[in-house]
Amino acid sequence: MRYTPAGLPVVDCQLEHDSTLEEAGTQRKIQLLLKSVAMGTLAEKMIQMPLEKLCRFTGFLASTQKSKSVIFHIQSIHTDN
Repeated sequence: MRYTPAGLPVVDCQLEHDSTLEEAGTQRKIQLLLKSVAMGTLAEKMIQMPLEKLCRFTGFLASTQKSKSVIFHIQSIHTDN
């Protein structure tokens, strides 16, 4: 975990998605690694979560001004527990 100059906690992480779905009548395996960031109380919650835990994240995609890569900004975390 790191902190912004204003003292806001930030966690930079990588989310992994793995599923199979149907496209054009055939099964397609989907695998994705996505750079992500959580701030504030969500960052504090994420550092206490076990790795490999299945979760549903909501948020938005944004690119940085210095890079053409996309970062997923986490706004909420939903778990089964």
